[in-house]
Parts: sequence; structure tokens; C-alpha cells
Amino acid sequence: MSTLTVTGLTVAVGGAEILRGIDLEVRSGEVHAVMGPNGAGKSTLGNALMGHPDFAVTGGSVTLDGTDLLALPTWERAARGLFLAPQYPVELPGVRALEVLAEAIAARRGGTEPDRVALGDRLAAEATEIGLAEEFIARSLNVDASGGEKKRLETLQLAVLEPVIAILDELDSGLDVDALRDVARRIERAARPGPAGPPPGRQPLGVLAITHYSRLLDELHPDRVHVLYEGRIVESGGPELAEELERTGYQHYGVDFAR
Repeated sequence: MSTLTVTGLTVAVGGAEILRGIDLEVRSGEVHAVMGPNGAGKSTLGNALMGHPDFAVTGGSVTLDGTDLLALPTWERAARGLFLAPQYPVELPGVRALEVLAEAIAARRGGTEPDRVALGDRLAAEATEIGLAEEFIARSLNVDASGGEKKRLETLQLAVLEPVIAILDELDSGLDVDALRDVARRIERAARPGPAGPPPGRQPLGVLAITHYSRLLDELHPDRVHVLYEGRIVESGGPELAEELERTGYQHYGVDFAR
């Protein structure tokens, strides 16, 4: 079982402090949701955890199973099982999904290449499960794909790479109701043990889902919900907190935070 532990994390972007001391712990089989208004620092949190060079960590610690992630470059964080589905997936002209995933799997195996035929079959099966046309497997990654198709492609990569902790930055952005249900169910199947959960011998996925709205959480059911406001987690609770935020919004946190 794996644990991502974030303690006192402070992050600056362009010299401006954005995160002001974040404490979180996400374990295998848990789904945590981070909610908050625009500008609260939600995407900053995901990018900083993954090691984006534009997000400077100025304090605190981040460990995955006791390993100091902040001391590692992005590719090593990924090789150790951390995954980020970005809010805006990039296009890679001339590079197919199969090639990207084959290289990523080889990096995690110390250079041992996967069987390309078997990998292609796995990609096709996963694409069918999340409602993605198989033609996207043969295309350049994310090129000529809609916003929803890009999010399905991110889910496809997550399913095949089998990380231990996944950070989902507004996965619901650009998805219609059916697509949201398809990707959320696939992620939840990876996170939840039991008959519909991970196969024997594979630990369940830990999820940190960053979102504005509770509609994602209607499908991807959280164990804990955290409210991020002005760079700090100002409240944590169960799934009912997301329902409350849907009714009340975030304005009252400005009053509480100022006291």
C-alpha cells in the first residue's frame, strides 16, 4: 500500500506565493477531492507535486512511501508511481499513444521494453471501456482531439500505466455527462477493492481529484473533500462537504479566513 504525504507545502509562481502551507495524506484506495474557487491554488498544487519547473517549492515536504519526491525530477516521480492528468493535455505531433506508453513502461522497468502487440491489445480494450474510438490510438497523441477526447486519452494512459497515486486536475472539464461517467467509473474501478476493483496482487489507486464542481464527485465518490482557499486548506470533511459547497459556494470562506 502506498501513501503520498504532503506537509507544510509552500509554492511560489513568478515570485508570488500561491500555496501557503498544505497538509495532505492520500493512501491507496482513497479518493480525495480538492475544491476551491478560481485562483485558490488547485492547479498549482498538482503541478508542484509533479515537479513542473515553473512552480517553485519554497518550503515543506512531499514524500511517496517515504521517498522525498521534491529531490527527484519529474520523470523519476512518474517512474515511482505518481501520475498527473493535466487540466490542458498537450498535443504531441508525430508521437502515438502506444509509443508514449511503451517508453513510460520501459522507464519504470529499468529499460525493459513491453511487448508492443500485447500493449496495443490492452490499449484497445481500455479504449473500448471508456468509450474512446480506437483510431485515437494510432493518431498523434491529442492531435485533432476534442477536449473530451483528450480527457479520455488521459484516462487511457492512467489505466495502462497503473500508477499508485493519480492527481486529476479538473478531469471533468470538457466532458459531457456520458463521458464523465465513463472516465470516473474507470478511475474508481482502479481505486476501489472488491469484485469490481483492481486485480489480485495490484494495489488500489490513490486519487487526488482537483475540481470546481461536485458533478465529478457524483460519479467519482470521494472519501474526503478539502476546500482550498487563498493557498490554504481551510476546511476538510466527508462527501457531504461537496454538496454543501454546491449550495453555498466559497464566499463565506473569505470572511472566516480574514479573522
